[in-house]
Amino acid sequence: MVRLLTRYQNDIGPALMERFHYQNRLQLPRIQKIVISMGVGKATENKARVENAAKDLARITGQKAMVTRARKSVAGFRLREGMPIGCMVTLRGTRMYEFLDRLISVVLPRIRDFRGVRDTFDGRGNFSLGLPEQTLFPEIVLDHVEFQQGMNVTIVTTARSDEEGRALLEGFGMPFRRRS
Repeated sequence: MVRLLTRYQNDIGPALMERFHYQNRLQLPRIQKIVISMGVGKATENKARVENAAKDLARITGQKAMVTRARKSVAGFRLREGMPIGCMVTLRGTRMYEFLDRLISVVLPRIRDFRGVRDTFDGRGNFSLGLPEQTLFPEIVLDHVEFQQGMNVTIVTTARSDEEGRALLEGFGMPFRRRS
């Protein structure tokens, strides 16, 4: 079984029940999905960049990446409707917990001058995080990287408030910055 899922069932769940005074285990906030996306800005000039980004994202997540396309044309960006401009992956189940475990224990500590992640919740308990480059993941071989590409990670929870979402992610070990 996945390490973080076992930890949620044995430690985090009971602690949240006590802290927020839930009557039933079904009221507990949990992680629904994790969405990882890469917007490739130079995709209009070089179409191979989107394909390389999708391959890197597939290596990182263990799941095939979906190519995202422009919804409408923007002349200033030389962008036409339907052009590939990025890629994304939605993780659920065991892959989701394995990715979160690698993100917290391996990737975030590799960021230079890391002092914790910002408290960026959306008001409903969902958390978003930006990573500066894909080479932070150990699955990416530096010799095969053609360009550095940042990515966005969104953790969607069933929490009803930011306080519940923060308590859930702190239980998993998310290193938030100290509030001052």
